[in-house]
Amino acid sequence: MLDSFIISFRLKITYRVNGFLYSLKCVPLLGRLLPDRLYCVRGLKILAGIFAGLWELVSMFLGKFLYLWLMVLLPAGLYKGDQGEIFIHILAMLSVIGMYANTYMFDPSNDKYYAMFLLRMDARKYTISNYIYTVLRQAVGFLPMLIVAGMQANLAVWESLMFLPLILGGKLAVAAWDLIRYEKTGDAVNENSLSKVEWILMGVLLAAAYGLPALGITIPAAAVLAMAVVMLAAGLTGVGKIRTFRYYREMYQQILAGKRYQMDSAVQTIANQDKKYISSDRKITSSKKGFEYFHELFVKRHRKVLWKSTWRMTAFAAAVWAGCTALVLFFPEVGEGVNRFLISSLPYFVFIMYSINRGSLTTRIMFMNCDHMMLTYAFYRKPENLLKLFGIRLRECIRLNLPPALVIGAGLAILLYLTGGTENPLNYGILFVSILAMSVFFSVHNLICYYLLQPYNAALEIKSKTSSLVSSVTYLICFACIRVRLPIFGFGLLAICFAALYSIGACVLVYKKGSETFRLRT
Repeated sequence: MLDSFIISFRLKITYRVNGFLYSLKCVPLLGRLLPDRLYCVRGLKILAGIFAGLWELVSMFLGKFLYLWLMVLLPAGLYKGDQGEIFIHILAMLSVIGMYANTYMFDPSNDKYYAMFLLRMDARKYTISNYIYTVLRQAVGFLPMLIVAGMQANLAVWESLMFLPLILGGKLAVAAWDLIRYEKTGDAVNENSLSKVEWILMGVLLAAAYGLPALGITIPAAAVLAMAVVMLAAGLTGVGKIRTFRYYREMYQQILAGKRYQMDSAVQTIANQDKKYISSDRKITSSKKGFEYFHELFVKRHRKVLWKSTWRMTAFAAAVWAGCTALVLFFPEVGEGVNRFLISSLPYFVFIMYSINRGSLTTRIMFMNCDHMMLTYAFYRKPENLLKLFGIRLRECIRLNLPPALVIGAGLAILLYLTGGTENPLNYGILFVSILAMSVFFSVHNLICYYLLQPYNAALEIKSKTSSLVSSVTYLICFACIRVRLPIFGFGLLAICFAALYSIGACVLVYKKGSETFRLRT
């Protein structure tokens, strides 16, 4: 059993090392400096292996910290009432979701396929040894993070630690139950493909987790402790089934075989959904020439799918503004708080504008219905042609994102005036223009990431780890802006200037590097 784990662990580290080296080669500037025989450079592979090992150690704690802070502590701070009780309530609900949505056993990961089907390792020894490691890893990671998070919420140590048997015991119990169900029915569970009932249950639990505290309703600590004891007993009972289960190879063969089918099915579903909104009217034409003609035909044929979400978002923004306006007019005491928020919390809307921006949807449609074919032609990737089409598409992306931005910007300026106004009249204009600048920035950012880090292969799978990393960093920065408090004038001017400079820099980069980076992934 130990030998199986050592081999599988080395395989996982090797897989990560190769993935890391591949990511380095995909970085636009760095990739050119690295040798073609990158995977044969022993020193670099040793360095990458050290980083992979360090990441294994750091992620043991980092993931738990982010989970407890972003999903539990931060939302709990938004409610009035005892923070400890709200913390316990939210974490208990989320723990129930994690019991069946993330058991650690039924994830169709690539390393399972490599180990059990390419290297022909003993499926039972591989699964049990790695499952023991995963459970111990989660226990070690959760233990200090639960104590630290509990201290932030003013919980006693026992109140924090009762979640450890709840979380791990529940996962063990559910994993054992799914193994028993496989023996009876022959149907394997796939964590990446939850059933409709499981999705509905997740929605109900999330609504209860974050909705009930607003009504002053929380689960008492004693009830959570009782649930933890039950889950621990059920988990310990389930260990016997996990240890004696005999059909791991057959079960994983079914799970891993379904992985490719689900990916192909998902791509086909997206394509079929888009086709419903693509016009096949042959009368559609354009009086323009060159790339302007090419782009205008594309937009006219895809008008429904490109503009549908824009108008929905615009209508939603208008409805929210109307509701807020009615609220501050009928309840002046609420207006005072809104005024204070608007004057100091413009950075908050960085995350809002990031969330409503349709840039990723637009680039996906461009790739699926145009670029994945056109990229096979050399003229399409010439610098002058790339820059010309980039400018045309940037104009269209800005147009797509402008309607909701106009509603939000104008709505915020009007709300600021209705709730008492501001001493500096320029703040109204800065507030309005800065929202538009944020919209322009994210339009540019999504499009330049598409051109410089083109992430898709012909099957619409995201193959660029660099693109995924940039997306994650962008999200984290925008999310962090929620906590930033800066005056309208200073932050607004900064946002406007940054958006202008970023747009200029984007055009230069696309012209110089686009022909090298804008290509099909393999």
